[in-house]
Amino acid sequence: MSKAAIFFGTGYEEIEALTVVDILRRAGEEIEMVSIMEEKCVTSSHGVTVEMDRLLAEVDFGALDMLVLPGGMPGTKNLEACEALMEQVDAFVKNGKIVAAICAAPSILGHRGHLQGKKACSFPTFEDHLEGAEVCKCPAVIDGNIITGRGMGAAIPFGLAILEKLQGKEAAEEMAEKIVFQK
Repeated sequence: MSKAAIFFGTGYEEIEALTVVDILRRAGEEIEMVSIMEEKCVTSSHGVTVEMDRLLAEVDFGALDMLVLPGGMPGTKNLEACEALMEQVDAFVKNGKIVAAICAAPSILGHRGHLQGKKACSFPTFEDHLEGAEVCKCPAVIDGNIITGRGMGAAIPFGLAILEKLQGKEAAEEMAEKIVFQK
């Protein structure tokens, strides 16, 4: 199994983040919820406070196979302002490791030049931030080591795309059936 981390800044979109955690844990993958704030409890853009597994300083990035960036405002801005996290995003992309982002968060990848020549999607008002990408209007896109999702309504397809990348199409289809997800 793979090991992933999903990063939470104040103002994250709870459905986008927790759906990914739920799907991956159901599938037997290890995913850690990581606070980029100075506290283990992080509050979403809609006032939902969740306790994280660890703080950013406690993460062993060398042991990770994937980084996940949920959207939400100002959560996305908080993620992008976290230089220690951005250094890891850059390193993961450079080394061909998987980076997934949904809603507003794919804009981070666009701003950092990681979407050049790739297919990607994001929340509609952030599509102009997908610099260098072929913008898609579908719920989720896998292009090499980059996975993007469109928004809260695409949280399940995004989570299933991550699972497909980690365990294959059959595993993602089985999970969709288990959770009664219909396309």
